Amino acid sequence: MKKSAVFMMSMLLVLMVVLAACGGEKKTETTNNGAGAGTDGEKQVVIKMFQFKVEIAEQLTQLIKEYESLHPNVKIEIETVGGGADYGAALKSKFNSKDKPDIFNNGGFTDLDLWVEHLEDLSDQPWVANLVDVAKEPMTKDGKLYGQPLNLEGYGYIYNKDLFEQAGITEKPTTLEELDAAAQKLQAAGITPFVNGYGEWWVLGNHFVNLPFAHQADPDKYISYLSSGAEKITGNEVFAQWMDLFDLTLKYGNKNPLQTDYNSQITEFATGKAAMTQQGNWTQVALSQTNADLNIGFLPMPINNDSAAMDKLPVGVPNNWVVHKNSAVKEEAKAFLNWMVSSDIGKRYITEEFKFIPAFDNITADNEVLGQLAADIVEYSQAGKTLSWNWFKFPSGEAASNEFGNAMQAYVGGQMSKEQMLEAFQSTWENLSK
Repeated sequence: MKKSAVFMMSMLLVLMVVLAACGGEKKTETTNNGAGAGTDGEKQVVIKMFQFKVEIAEQLTQLIKEYESLHPNVKIEIETVGGGADYGAALKSKFNSKDKPDIFNNGGFTDLDLWVEHLEDLSDQPWVANLVDVAKEPMTKDGKLYGQPLNLEGYGYIYNKDLFEQAGITEKPTTLEELDAAAQKLQAAGITPFVNGYGEWWVLGNHFVNLPFAHQADPDKYISYLSSGAEKITGNEVFAQWMDLFDLTLKYGNKNPLQTDYNSQITEFATGKAAMTQQGNWTQVALSQTNADLNIGFLPMPINNDSAAMDKLPVGVPNNWVVHKNSAVKEEAKAFLNWMVSSDIGKRYITEEFKFIPAFDNITADNEVLGQLAADIVEYSQAGKTLSWNWFKFPSGEAASNEFGNAMQAYVGGQMSKEQMLEAFQSTWENLSK
């Protein structure tokens, strides 16, 4: 036999041995659509989750681990982009780069309009029957429900009750005049009244600018008229009143509001360096971690001296989970979302770990579990003393909020006058409504 033939037969025998050895192993290979062969022979599923709630990033990761332990053939890859980052821009980038997540966030209203072509109809999901009414509107279009609400949230001025007592303030201020008087007493006692986190565009461009919209006689009609040109921001009396509150926070606030980001704001408030700060009940976990003995509650954000009209808190749905309708693993994604709001484990995480006010009537939580801030939100809600959330109704979604935030930061920094800032608002609305 020729040497070449002997060599070829030897190589063939080696190859057969290698193949036989490989046949005794089980491997998991994930394909491009997120499905492959699992370790037990079942389909391996990879769900990509892209979310913005930095406050619960760690706790959500732990919840996912719980789910994966019960569903060993499911792997959920989570990525969080939020806080000072632009989640909307990051999400668009992912879709443009073909790295489309299977589960992501959507704010509803105009944000729903922008993304509805990519969203799965969730109307037939089991959890829909337990959804509270206020949580349905943002994600409903043409009779279809496209999102599962994260929770209910509210915001206002979080205040340190012990510092208020130290300054001799015995009654909660509910009007602009009373808030000014409280700030004077705090300052006289050597306490900084406000720590303003105005380095974050969303503190201004979402939450703070919401006030003059929410206090219109009919916010939805006013927004509609703004887009048609029948109303304007410039010259509007409610916006003029709101500017008085804006100026009050600057007058009695920290010296570097534009350099104060979310983390600095929370830390300074939690450590007693200021008596009040504009934030929501989503800060409860971070505040408690920084100072477990912090004695806090909510104050309204009054723009005039009508106590009955001003003693209210803005309450709404901060965001929603949505499913990409063309995802190869959308059924598995929907199964996870259903488990999150129906299982005992998921319910416990929502209330005890996330400190969320549930948006479902089958999830209950004691106020002591949710924390002092959530307790105040629930109390105001039950009393009907709430204001609407309107920034998701702005033209082009987050684009308007960003522009509003930029103009407000320019005002804080002295680059714009009051009139120029409101003119910038009007121009932004007109340009984005075209």
